[in-house]
Amino acid sequence: MSFMTIFITPKGFDREHIAMIQRNAIRSWKALGNDVDIILIGDDPGVEENAEMLGVRFFRDVRRNSSGTPMLDDIFRIARENSDSPVLAYVNADIILKKDFLDITKKIMAEEDKFLLVGQRWDLDVRKDLEFSDGWEISFDQDLASRGRRHPAGGSDYFIFPRDIFTSIPAFAIGRSGWDNWMFYEARVKGWKLINCSKSINIIHQDHDYAHLPNGLPHYRQPESAENVKAAGGKRTIFTLLDCNYETDESGNISTPKLSKQKLLREIEIFPLVTLKSKILGDASFAVFHPKKAYSEFRNRSKS
Repeated sequence: MSFMTIFITPKGFDREHIAMIQRNAIRSWKALGNDVDIILIGDDPGVEENAEMLGVRFFRDVRRNSSGTPMLDDIFRIARENSDSPVLAYVNADIILKKDFLDITKKIMAEEDKFLLVGQRWDLDVRKDLEFSDGWEISFDQDLASRGRRHPAGGSDYFIFPRDIFTSIPAFAIGRSGWDNWMFYEARVKGWKLINCSKSINIIHQDHDYAHLPNGLPHYRQPESAENVKAAGGKRTIFTLLDCNYETDESGNISTPKLSKQKLLREIEIFPLVTLKSKILGDASFAVFHPKKAYSEFRNRSKS
């Protein structure tokens, strides 16, 4: 039994650069060793062939919406039903992982019961196949230090959690905005520790364009993103890294984040949602903190 199962529905491998960065990512996951099981899901071009070439497991059939986009709840179901790992990890297919991804998760798993691990990424322009032989992280870290850029804090490109939580997920379209924010929200509402691991887990996103998406628009500008937000329960469920109620230091030790003015105000704003579990009071609180946005939302609803 592997400690962790990493699962993903990758993009098609029919575009050369996308294919290269996805193979780089998956090879970095395999370099974590036998403690990690890897599952690729979906029948987009080249996925089955590359799964076989890379030596990872593959499942073809996944439920899709009317636009042909794979559905997140079915992706999670497939991964859960076809693994016995105590920890599951959804990781975007362009993300390079290092040893800290596994080490920090093991440390937290030994100390905590129910949690969601998330965090910021580094961005790096990668234009070649990477090697992941022994010691690869040393030279890679040097390249990252000279060329890498820290992505602004917001969402997360990975979600690590014990297999007995997130057993029920709305019908989200993968690769569109909204569902990842809901994961943050759900953890807070359910009382699970939402842990920002940005200081201890360093993941690397390989730059790419959005030509694989309809009209070449980024995911947050796709019509399905609005549908995701609706499925999540509305705009109040758009949580970010600011909403994490725990964080790790460089060694993976867990503590509550420093209570800055921004953090304090945000915690007061979301208190009705995450503690009182009232969406009505949540809307009222949002209106107090963001009157112009609330009025704009009201006008838009009135027109529709």
